[in-house]
Amino acid sequence: MNGHNILKPRNLNVLKHRYDASFYEAIATIMALRQTYIQDRFIFVKGEDMIPIIKGLGARDIDFELLKSISDQTGADPTLNYRAASFGRYCIDSEKRNIRRPEQQPYTLTIQEDYKRHDSGMPRDFMETPADMQENAVVQALMVFKALVFQDVSITPRDRLDYSSRSWVCMKFNGRVLTDSAGGIFGEPGLEGVHSDGSDHTMSVLWGCDNMRPESAVTFLHDNRETTGASVSEVEPTLIKARVQHRHFLDTLVFVDHDYKHSVMSLRQLCPSLIARRDVLVAFTRRPKMESHISGYCDSIVLHLKSPMQIPLQLP
Repeated sequence: MNGHNILKPRNLNVLKHRYDASFYEAIATIMALRQTYIQDRFIFVKGEDMIPIIKGLGARDIDFELLKSISDQTGADPTLNYRAASFGRYCIDSEKRNIRRPEQQPYTLTIQEDYKRHDSGMPRDFMETPADMQENAVVQALMVFKALVFQDVSITPRDRLDYSSRSWVCMKFNGRVLTDSAGGIFGEPGLEGVHSDGSDHTMSVLWGCDNMRPESAVTFLHDNRETTGASVSEVEPTLIKARVQHRHFLDTLVFVDHDYKHSVMSLRQLCPSLIARRDVLVAFTRRPKMESHISGYCDSIVLHLKSPMQIPLQLP
């Protein structure tokens, strides 16, 4: 089986916690958030409220602390000098009720998917997700959390994605953005301006930030009528549907990517003599691409041989 059906000791097993009261409290909270998600098409959950949810799904205390420095294990971004990142692809299978890791492939977003940047359409290769992140029970619980929130939520289909499939492809980025004005580095969490990510459901989670000005890195959700590529200073205020800001550990945003475009403000230094840092996990989840999709040539779900992972998925 090449280890794909073996649940490693460090991996999350939500099924072991089905007799714990905290598990059912977590599920009840998630189901309430799901109702908000169905109605508003997004949720923003404060980190202090995420912690009991993630613990209720089985994450250990030690795994929370490890994530505060996990972005030290990132590599150079292939097209941006102010960002370091790691990247892994995961399959959320609602039929087999598990989450597993397919092989690594290049990541591509295009203008046709409302992503307008200098590297649009360019296949990008990132450092692979390290074992310390993949096997972290908090990260795994976040994937289970997201699946519980969006499962069977009606969405507007994206062009040339296979909505007959019972599987979802989840692209998981861990990114560190830096601003060091003295060194000529200016961090832009959303350099592309107003955009979409070719996804069905997008989740962003803050690991931490240092020396960040209070008005930095604010996320806006925009009506789809907003112009793709517009900067935050150019947007139409009446088309802004929501404004949130990740400020604390585990602050979490989930939204229906095809219902909103979004943008993120620049990362600015609070103290000009110190580097500003922002560490975020972003997970883009969508149905598999059809072969006729503009980048359908690289959407394999063949299992990863060197870094396998498989965890049970609890669904109602």
